[in-house]
Amino acid sequence: MDALPHKAGFVNIIGKPNVGKSTLMNALVGERLSIITAKAQTTRHRIAGILSGPNFQIIYSDTPGMIKPQYALQKAMMKAVRGALSDADVLLWVVDARDKTIDVDLKGVLERHAAPVLLLVNKVDLVEASVLEEVLEYWATHASVHTMLPIAALKGYNVPVVLEQLLTHLPEHPPYYPQEMLSDKPERFFAAEIIREKILLSYSQEIPYSVEVTIDNFEETERLVRISAVIYVERQSQKGILIGHQGSALKKVGMAARKDLERLLNKSVFLEQHVKVLPRWRQKSQWLQQFGYV
Repeated sequence: MDALPHKAGFVNIIGKPNVGKSTLMNALVGERLSIITAKAQTTRHRIAGILSGPNFQIIYSDTPGMIKPQYALQKAMMKAVRGALSDADVLLWVVDARDKTIDVDLKGVLERHAAPVLLLVNKVDLVEASVLEEVLEYWATHASVHTMLPIAALKGYNVPVVLEQLLTHLPEHPPYYPQEMLSDKPERFFAAEIIREKILLSYSQEIPYSVEVTIDNFEETERLVRISAVIYVERQSQKGILIGHQGSALKKVGMAARKDLERLLNKSVFLEQHVKVLPRWRQKSQWLQQFGYV
């Protein structure tokens, strides 16, 4: 019997903020790659998650939520989304089952795109059956797509069906990446993202959105990883809030981050954090470039 042809392609996940795109990618890949919080704009970078099987390889891209950009950082984020659209073999359009408002601009972009679009109505576990029926009817009427599926990414509901649908649309192609690779991002990137996630979860108002995290040092031995992180904020007052009284707030962030880092790296972690003020970094192209947004 002839072997099945190998399929490989790029699947890009798009939608508004807070629709569960990152949760979906983590569920599809089977690993926690994208950070997840209830705050909008949690995802800032385009993050690839790679799923390899015996005769397929899918490179998922989790992209920032679609917004109307207000400043330079957001403009760079939306540029990443447009780049993700341009090279997609399949598009996963994720919407919230509690939302019946279509993004007209996004709808127009998707309708002009040559790649097949799968509309995933997420968080169906949070609505009653009668409401879900209305929501599905709304999207069936307002969105012209190849397939529409109700899913609950956090619960794993219909996630295997999404994979089955994707495999029918992928082109025949040899693998793009080695079988064992899970992402195109290095461990340093995920270390920075984990720290930023804990900041998003621990602070309110403007602090989480003014923060950028970089890893200045990442030294790995057989049993220990030493990580030195720099947390940038835009104002001196934000630095004080972030650190807290006698460093108590920042210490809590470090403790929570270290636990996740040890799970990720499967080693003990020594985490050192420094806070620096970088005025208006979100508006300045040279800093956006240094932080990997441009």
